[in-house]
Amino acid sequence: MANINNYELLNLLGSGTYSTVHKAIDKITRQIVAIKILDRKRILKGRKLSIDNLVQEIQLLKKLQHPYIVKMEDFCWDAQNIYIIMELCEVSLSSFIKKRQRLPETTCRIFIRMLAEAMKYLRDNNVSHFDLKPQNLLLTRSKSTSTYILKICDFGFAQQLTPEEENDTIKGSPLYMAPEIILKHKYDARADLWSIGVILYECLFGSAPYSSKSIEELMEKVKSLQKIEIPRNTKISIECEDLLTRLLKHDPNERITFDDFFNHDFVDLKHAPSDENMEKAIEIVTKAVEEDKNQNYTKAYHLYCEGLTYFVPLIDAESGTRKASLRARALSYLNRAEEIKHSILFANQQQTSSTPEVSKSQQPAIPSQSTVSVREALAPSQNFKTLLQKCYSHPQLRNGLEIGQSAEYYAYERKLESSLESYKRALGILVPLLNEEVDVERKKLLHKQILDWMKEAESIKSILQAQNNIKDGNDDITSQHHCILS
Repeated sequence: MANINNYELLNLLGSGTYSTVHKAIDKITRQIVAIKILDRKRILKGRKLSIDNLVQEIQLLKKLQHPYIVKMEDFCWDAQNIYIIMELCEVSLSSFIKKRQRLPETTCRIFIRMLAEAMKYLRDNNVSHFDLKPQNLLLTRSKSTSTYILKICDFGFAQQLTPEEENDTIKGSPLYMAPEIILKHKYDARADLWSIGVILYECLFGSAPYSSKSIEELMEKVKSLQKIEIPRNTKISIECEDLLTRLLKHDPNERITFDDFFNHDFVDLKHAPSDENMEKAIEIVTKAVEEDKNQNYTKAYHLYCEGLTYFVPLIDAESGTRKASLRARALSYLNRAEEIKHSILFANQQQTSSTPEVSKSQQPAIPSQSTVSVREALAPSQNFKTLLQKCYSHPQLRNGLEIGQSAEYYAYERKLESSLESYKRALGILVPLLNEEVDVERKKLLHKQILDWMKEAESIKSILQAQNNIKDGNDDITSQHHCILS
């Protein structure tokens, strides 16, 4: 067990009801740490809950080991205090936001993805935090990349709850507290999802959705179920807004589930940066280049797009020359995917004669858009034409198909955001109809059409994300914020 005399206390980092947190240095190893000092007398004078919180925090910190959770190095005590020795993270997300006012969506996505990975680990261990807020999310520098890493701290209110268990004890900070806790209803792990929604909202817009001058004002807003407005003076993506609105549902039964949160397009844990995903990215684009050389352009296009879904998060996690190198590489794949997509739309009018390479000089010639009309270039597939013929008596199905066809036209015109939105609308109509379809032949045709459009929608989404992240050259999290830690 640690001896507090082995540490030299440096500056004060923060304070709470029962504790203070100091920066400190190990006199022997010279390791810089944070030490949370808890006053035993003040704890004993407080409610039993305070003692329980302390025991809970120490037990959980000893157990929890994750890259995005603050690590407890050791703990000790003397007659006056209890000392929790932790890794040092000098900046909280709260101060980070205050100095920046609001954060770019790309930065928010990176932080929320880290928070989601930590929350998935907690859920796998049946742990709920119940006090998630920007003050309890700390930032530190990655030793290998110098990018910021977000870590959860302060598990004083945390509790081990299975998915079926509920609680009725008031826990957390009111501004970030789920409505069911504020209103003293039974609550469960889903309360953390509301807190994540408030954190995301504050990151994007600079203040919490129910910012109030008093607890009474806050309570009134919650009790009246005051609608949370998304500010229109800050543009956010469709995926970001969708996640935000689904997290901030007053009724926990209507709130997004943890599984859907982890799998949401904005969070996208499947493509989170990792050594394994780097290998996948390289494997996929290698296949794409091979298919490209063999003039299998449709396969190559979809493989380039799939590879980009892994490359973009990897770029966000890097810095310096490695980041620049990955970005340049991904940009070449993005440009090639866009060129192939454009040439595919003219496949019925012109056959390419050269074998394509990723280098620009060897790419197939692309005819001028003025030489051919949109509808000529986008002659419907036989599957689509047959399906359309079979749905004259089914106006809802026909409507879904026509919306999907409009998505193809938008893609041809390079209006990718409109194309993706139309694909989503079409699939929103067609997928439920597939489950209800009784005509065997029509169901088979519809199933194929849905799969084709899902694949197209995923590829367009990959291109849009890559355009936003790669072409914009967003280095916000690695360079523009350097002043925060100085």
